[in-house]
Amino acid sequence: MALSVTRERDVDLRVESVEGGGGGLSRVEQGLEVEFDRATVVRKRRSVGARTDRGTWVRIERRQLSRLREHGWDGTECAEALTDIAKPQWLKSVAWKDLTDGAMWRADETTLLPGHPVGTAVLATGPQLPEEWWRDLNASLDALAGQRTARIATPDTELITQALVNRTIQAAFPARADTAIRTWVPAHADLNWANTTGPQFCLFDWEDWGNAPQGLDSASLLGASLAVPALADRVRRERHRDLESRDGKVMTLFVFAKFAGPNAHPGDPRVSVARQEAAQLIQELQAA
Repeated sequence: MALSVTRERDVDLRVESVEGGGGGLSRVEQGLEVEFDRATVVRKRRSVGARTDRGTWVRIERRQLSRLREHGWDGTECAEALTDIAKPQWLKSVAWKDLTDGAMWRADETTLLPGHPVGTAVLATGPQLPEEWWRDLNASLDALAGQRTARIATPDTELITQALVNRTIQAAFPARADTAIRTWVPAHADLNWANTTGPQFCLFDWEDWGNAPQGLDSASLLGASLAVPALADRVRRERHRDLESRDGKVMTLFVFAKFAGPNAHPGDPRVSVARQEAAQLIQELQAA
């Protein structure tokens, strides 16, 4: 007799019901023994979050089983072992398999953020951030890079490898340059303006962290800032040691390639700047 195979399907939690089904809010409430404030629910493509009645935050994530084989998904829990980084404290989690949908669900409970997200992932106007914010950003990223882990980062939920770096850059910027990575360090791997808080700095959403080429986080924040020249310049100054390193230049090409390649959105104000900077970076890598 043939065994039935559960067919995986892509789900966008911004439009799917989050009350019932395999990953319903009520199921998480029961598992974590909390009640959600429905007025605080935040819905993203692959996650849903809400504040609880005990003054904590719960993030619920759905991932296909096929992705778990390669990526894992306990990043928030594993990040609790990291030290000297401004981030929420992990408290508890529950996980379960949806037998009808080919997916795994996980809910992580953490302490509340000290403020609101600085903005959307990519900014169009400059935020008003105190000097202490930049100091804490630098301290956290430097502390993270100095630690050790066996995890491999998954930016955009894709395991980062040398082959991925080469393929991504070549597809967008086909000029020949040596993009071999020399130094791998722990990285958040999803550093953007929607995953940081202000005016007090805190870095959250640690699902994809792990070892990555040096400079990935700094390049990611730069890429999210290019539409605001003064903000991009500030990121360059603050993270110059990463961005001016050889691997940092490769990572900047990698980040820019994701939004400034041949299929770039015509309305993205970052594209022309990214392409100009990419041409300069390729020349520098060719000359090195």
